[in-house]
Amino acid sequence: MKAHRIETKLTEDGTLIIKDLPFQAGEAVEIIILESHTHSQEANLYPLRGKQPYRYDDPFEPAVPLEDWEVLQ
Repeated sequence: MKAHRIETKLTEDGTLIIKDLPFQAGEAVEIIILESHTHSQEANLYPLRGKQPYRYDDPFEPAVPLEDWEVLQ
């Protein structure tokens, strides 16, 4: 089985046009459509851009008060 990668874009009405295929007329082909990874990586290059920054007022303070630790009792 031969595999050929052809990247193209959809038209505004959702039509897909593929030209200059490396097959003979009448030859049976199977078509699998996948989303392009290059486009999705560019869109998600900076996933935290525009998000609210985290603030740590006292990052070394214990998450649980010391009196709640069973080990210390």
